[in-house]
Amino acid sequence: MDIENIKNQIVTLVSEYGLKLLGAIAVWIIGSMIVKSMTNGFGKVMDKSKTDASLKPFLKSIVGVILKVLLVITVLTMLGIEMTSFVAILGAAGLAVGMALSGTLQNFAGGVMILVFKPYKVGDFIDAQGYQGVVSEIQIFNTILKTLDNKVIIIPNGGLSTSSMTNYSVEKYRRVDFTFGVGYGDSTTKTKEVLNGLIAADKRILSGGAHDPFVAVSGLGDSSVDFVVRVWVNAEDYWGVFFDMNENVYNTFNKEGLNIPYPQMDVHVHKS
Repeated sequence: MDIENIKNQIVTLVSEYGLKLLGAIAVWIIGSMIVKSMTNGFGKVMDKSKTDASLKPFLKSIVGVILKVLLVITVLTMLGIEMTSFVAILGAAGLAVGMALSGTLQNFAGGVMILVFKPYKVGDFIDAQGYQGVVSEIQIFNTILKTLDNKVIIIPNGGLSTSSMTNYSVEKYRRVDFTFGVGYGDSTTKTKEVLNGLIAADKRILSGGAHDPFVAVSGLGDSSVDFVVRVWVNAEDYWGVFFDMNENVYNTFNKEGLNIPYPQMDVHVHKS
């Protein structure tokens, strides 16, 4: 009799859970293939969109983990396991971890945004967060700059992705602006001739169309007549032209008899 009861219970269990188990196994097998296919498809989409190479494996693994977690929850639900409490606990744990790692997660999100939208790339010269330098490496959490005096600056990506930044390497050409002063009484015509001659002598300075040099009187200062000079150069020639032009103007103005004034004050003494 006991054996008969056991047989009946086994039959009942098999009939009740057997189909569920078989269905769950089928869903797991088919779902695993779908997850693999979707993950590979996501990888191909990233390849076509030219996503940064350092970001591809990470994003691909994240997508794969999320899909597998959803598959596991689906299979366990099919077996009749109550998942509401588990999902609630998982959500609470995720919230606690998120709050504890809020700064780190912000830097991570910033790194993803930077690698996806590419506001700058390795080799660009940027000005951000109070620092100027060449980008030597873009990591998930930080960007590493190398300054002109060879210092290494590590900047968290969170701030870089949410604040203003100047990228000097995006455009092929840059404009170099100067202001030079000559003394009152010096010829403005001669000053323009000297400046235009210096511009023409520097082969790095571009000309033609929108890149034509510009020289004009920009103001009458307390001690000088000020000239503005604007020239266009290839981005890599910016600092060379900037330094050389200042030196050439100083030397040439002296030779041409043009005075470079300095701040001065006239004092008048009256006899009482």
